[in-house]
Amino acid sequence: MKIKKIVGKKLKAIRLKNDLTIQELAEKSLVSSNMISRIERGLTIPSVEILMKLAGVFDKSINYFVEEVATTHEIVFSSPGERDKTVYDDEHNMHTESFTSGLRDPQFTSFFCTVGAGGSSGVENMYHPGDELIYVLEGRLKVVIAGEKHVLNAGDSLSFKSHLPHRWDNIGEGEAKVIWTLSPFTII
Repeated sequence: MKIKKIVGKKLKAIRLKNDLTIQELAEKSLVSSNMISRIERGLTIPSVEILMKLAGVFDKSINYFVEEVATTHEIVFSSPGERDKTVYDDEHNMHTESFTSGLRDPQFTSFFCTVGAGGSSGVENMYHPGDELIYVLEGRLKVVIAGEKHVLNAGDSLSFKSHLPHRWDNIGEGEAKVIWTLSPFTII
């Protein structure tokens, strides 16, 4: 099943299980009702930021929306080319491969990300509960956290509390290859 369909099906199921209308979920998550409707109908793949906002309403990790329960395990081994992949829109210009996809009830999520030249998290800051670790394998990434600018080159890492407003841009000439790890998401 395609990722759009899995996310949409799971979002609608948990929304209905919690007796919420699309509008009520929009108000609780600060995600537009139009976006929620598009996700539920399998018309779009939400960004990580939107998924985190939706997951927070239900006290779930973003993995809940992208994994099928029947395929989760307590031990997961993966090789390049075999990991679950997500391609984000042109604004983000980012492809991700999940290291934790298939792990039953993980306490963190981790991704191998390839950010195309000029890729960005967008003009708006994002913020969410938990902790975040960024490790740059190749390329250059500018990360701004609470107004403080950090330039990460190959081998550099940055850890921070994700509730601080943050955004990122690939400022290198080519792709940036990054390992991104996020801690659990809980409702504050």
